[in-house]
Amino acid sequence: MHRLIVNADDFGLTGGVNRAIVELHKAGLLTSATLMARAQATDEAIEIALATPTLGVGCHVVLVDGDPALSATLDVPHLADPITGRFRDSLGGFLLWLYGGRNGVRQEAAAREIEAEAAAQIGLLQKRGVRLTHIDTHKHTHMFPAVLRPVLRAARKAGIGVVRNPFEPAWSLKATPGAPLVRRTEVRLLRLLQGRFRRIVAEEGLKTTEGAVGVLATGTLDAATVSSLLAAMPAGTFELVTHPGYNDGALAEAHTRLLASRETEMRALGEIRQFPGVELVSFAELSRL
Repeated sequence: MHRLIVNADDFGLTGGVNRAIVELHKAGLLTSATLMARAQATDEAIEIALATPTLGVGCHVVLVDGDPALSATLDVPHLADPITGRFRDSLGGFLLWLYGGRNGVRQEAAAREIEAEAAAQIGLLQKRGVRLTHIDTHKHTHMFPAVLRPVLRAARKAGIGVVRNPFEPAWSLKATPGAPLVRRTEVRLLRLLQGRFRRIVAEEGLKTTEGAVGVLATGTLDAATVSSLLAAMPAGTFELVTHPGYNDGALAEAHTRLLASRETEMRALGEIRQFPGVELVSFAELSRL
């Protein structure tokens, strides 16, 4: 059976992103979204989630380029900057801190702060009544083992049993036209972490999909790419990672690199209607498979 979870990241980033997610879900083109616990339009996104029980909602754990749920001074002084109160702006800076010159004490501190922060973000949403179907991370930081295990522990303690598999399958790499060479090289190299990812997920007792498609196409996901991916998709359960949204002033102020491409992705998802043999599910169904 061909099962596809169509997930929108960055739920809560802006009102325009929230509106796009609702419209696509009502149109039957999007089954799931991952909610940011500390973003500009989080409160509105929570209201939407509570009013739309058919939409699967996960926690989009932010550990880079955002604001912590815990105190940067008291709780996560290494993960966040105690002066600015924010996480590191770039994934590169985050990884340099995480892996650069590591020792046992630093490793323990990193794991402790990551788990605590992930738990706090999950808790903020659950306390507001959001029933979380799964967990993933902003910029896919959980593909790295030093992030994955503490994030999974926080998820498991909160009763969440499903995590995004952030690795693009080989078949979808071939079926993704137009991706920049640098991006393609990065995604291929990161696939080397996939075996360890699966082992840690199994050890922690969570479930995941057979892979995430659309990761390579982030920023270039258009109708032709969606059609190519769905035509090539084998049997199994996969996630299509999307970033829909309206390109308005609020989005420009959010400092995201994905601006005009968000509206392109919205239109591109209409191609899903051309593949009636693909069953659209959410992470909630995955937990019962």
